[in-house]
Amino acid sequence: MDQIEQLYYALGELCYAIAKVNGKIQKEEKDQLHRILLSEFRGHESLIDPTEIVFHILQKEGMDSKTAFDWALHEMKLNSQYLSEKLKSHFISVIGKVAEAFPPVTEEERMLISEIISQLKDIQGDPVFSHLTE
Repeated sequence: MDQIEQLYYALGELCYAIAKVNGKIQKEEKDQLHRILLSEFRGHESLIDPTEIVFHILQKEGMDSKTAFDWALHEMKLNSQYLSEKLKSHFISVIGKVAEAFPPVTEEERMLISEIISQLKDIQGDPVFSHLTE
């Protein structure tokens, strides 16, 4: 898996963390993940496989939300040179849509989304590499 795919892997961890933060992954959140990813990354469909795969693995293992969130941050920092502002915007859009897949968006989900946005702001891509994810 290359470094860009690892960022999409981290997105799967973030999606899982959002879906799991209120205790249980709702069927709607899991079922709509593929549709959300396809609409968000039109033209880059091959990159969404790591996102869906890790989401399903974490669900099967029963991973807690905090651990998934921490792992995602680690992956994004480790591969930050490829993290463009455009990709950050896509990630934020996806996690928001995952939270909205099963209304209402809970206070826990809102807080985690805010934390993700805050953490993403602090991660700066390298212009030499991040243009690859624009």
